[in-house]
Amino acid sequence: LPEIMTALEQGDISSQALVSAYIERIENIDRKGPKLQSVLALNPNALAQAVALDAQRANGNILGPLHGVPILLKDNIESKDDVATTAGALALKDNITGRDSPLVAGLREQGAIILGKTNLSQWANFRSEGSMSGWSALGGQVRNPHMLDRNPCGSSSGSGAATAASLAAASVGTETNGSVICPSNANGIVGFKPTVGVVPQ
Repeated sequence: LPEIMTALEQGDISSQALVSAYIERIENIDRKGPKLQSVLALNPNALAQAVALDAQRANGNILGPLHGVPILLKDNIESKDDVATTAGALALKDNITGRDSPLVAGLREQGAIILGKTNLSQWANFRSEGSMSGWSALGGQVRNPHMLDRNPCGSSSGSGAATAASLAAASVGTETNGSVICPSNANGIVGFKPTVGVVPQ
């Protein structure tokens, strides 16, 4: 993430090129090839937002340190983009709310691009006492990109697997009991778990 931010600042890459590269990579290894199934939906406006943010950067109008950085959201986090917030459940497959959660509003204020939504343990694992990590009715089973038959772990497993597979500059998850820590560990990535209350819930 810091290297990507620096590359954008120095003009080594554009947000448009980054978004295009991530979309192509998602198609090649998340939906085809090994089929990681870590990304549930893409934001249809992400590329247009990248073009607009590149133009703002060219004019010296930098919104913040995440200006033009593509980020994936766990699909229990609302965004006002034309993407449903589903928690992985068929019951919410058309749940487009048209509003940002406070977390997403904060990311957007700093210039982040919401690239799309990640798969998760359905209902963030509040489905049954015997539910599997990383399975949802909408997205199927998330696969660990290091070893496809290993547990991706935690309800934020899609965010963890997507980050490990370089499908976005960063991903956001949610944690009640291990849902950020566990996929970070299982997928070999760095996970930040803020103190409860620091990020509005």
